[in-house]
Amino acid sequence: MTEKHIQELENRINDLECQLAFQEQTVESLNEALSQQQLLISKMQDQMKYVVGKVKNIDSSNLADPAQETPPPHY
Repeated sequence: MTEKHIQELENRINDLECQLAFQEQTVESLNEALSQQQLLISKMQDQMKYVVGKVKNIDSSNLADPAQETPPPHY
């Protein structure tokens, strides 16, 4: 192998190492973002379950009876 060929191979290896380091950093960043989003989704699911439970437990006696309501003024 010539000196020029060896230098060319070293440059290619260096480029590949730089690309790998960048990809590892990108994957780590994406993994962190995904983890945060999953935590947020879990929290929102818990909140939604709480709200659904509250809505299901609303006493219908608190709601107005449509038969007893007066019609709106535009009727």
